[in-house]
Amino acid sequence: MEKMIEVANLSWRRDRKTLLHNVNWTVNKGEHWAILGLNGSGKTTLLNMINGYLWPTQGTVSVFDSPFGTVDLRELRKSIGWVSSSLQEKLHGGDKAQSVVLSGKFASIGLYDEPTKEDEEYAIELMEQLRCSHLIDRAYLTCSQGEKQKLLIARALMASPKLLILDEPCNGLDFISREQLLASIERLARRPDAPNLVFVTHHTEEIVPLFGHCLLMRRGEVFRAGETKDVLTEPILSDFFETGISVHWHNERAILTWTGHDPERELD
Repeated sequence: MEKMIEVANLSWRRDRKTLLHNVNWTVNKGEHWAILGLNGSGKTTLLNMINGYLWPTQGTVSVFDSPFGTVDLRELRKSIGWVSSSLQEKLHGGDKAQSVVLSGKFASIGLYDEPTKEDEEYAIELMEQLRCSHLIDRAYLTCSQGEKQKLLIARALMASPKLLILDEPCNGLDFISREQLLASIERLARRPDAPNLVFVTHHTEEIVPLFGHCLLMRRGEVFRAGETKDVLTEPILSDFFETGISVHWHNERAILTWTGHDPERELD
């Protein structure tokens, strides 16, 4: 079976601080994974490593069965879509929604290349699939946070990636916008040409049923990895968060309740 991601004994240190330590993780073709962890757990560092923006202090990284060091990372990145809130800030607010989507074909901020008629048709098709075609001819800056996220996902899909990383896509969304976005992601996963999905979050309730596997990251280490229902249990999550946790499953999604009193942990 093709391995979409394989990291082995991966560690990364910077300024005498270890940000990743002995990480082992494998994503097989056809698997959709959620990565759960608090701020500072090493999630973004791991994603940067997988994209080849950081090089491991020790250990190995292989993406699409291509070990790093034997492949042109610039070419490899063309098969990886990465949707993050930081990208929203880089895009030009005055660009039309469909131009933002089309720019994904050329991996550019702004549309400078001349798209083909087929490119334009595919961009509209993606917007329709993600239910944001009503944004055509709208300026990007006038779109809501949820609408912008849908456009960024469509943008990432323009290059037909084999792997799509959604880095906290629900961050800043209200309840309705979050559920609409999650529904769009579930529809995306049902496409026959759907890429492998990696969904990064702080919240278990965002882990919809399509994410059959879950990776728990804590303090730069893999705390647990496996099938979602085997990982998101009360004993494991109570140990993971280092406080009492109750898990209630609703519509195949894990809803957490804090049951323990921890005077050292201040609630935001």
